[in-house]
Amino acid sequence: MGRRLVERSRYQGKYPYMTRRLKFETYKLEEIDTVMQLIRDNLTPDLLTTKYKEENKSNAMYGHCYHSTQALFYLVDGEFEKMSAIDYRGDKHWWLQNGEIVYDVTANQYWSVEQTPPYEKGKKSKWYGWKERPHARSMNLIVKCLGDKSFTDDIDIN
Repeated sequence: MGRRLVERSRYQGKYPYMTRRLKFETYKLEEIDTVMQLIRDNLTPDLLTTKYKEENKSNAMYGHCYHSTQALFYLVDGEFEKMSAIDYRGDKHWWLQNGEIVYDVTANQYWSVEQTPPYEKGKKSKWYGWKERPHARSMNLIVKCLGDKSFTDDIDIN
């Protein structure tokens, strides 16, 4: 386990005016299945963008792949490739990979509707957003998953 710092700054022009910092102890790679379940257990509709809310009502994992994958990336101490591909709906799906091993928190969004996740089309990817900063939804999910673990969640106004 290691200590992790996850930061997200908000900018006005080129300069940050606010920075959120999460500091916590990561989980060991051997605990990844437990962490993936912890993430699934903490997925809620407030983490979704409007585009995904309707289908999510009947497919609980739908729309959660990006922030789930980003949370897993930060919560677990391991070497991962960030992967994505366009799925059968035309949506981009996200997961992590270590060699041939796939870590997909929301894979059941495909299996539950008799579809296959688009791993065969997967490409190494960069996080969305400027400077690949973590999304606010991902940081909120990390906090939910940390639960009673010791962590700090600070906001600095510059």
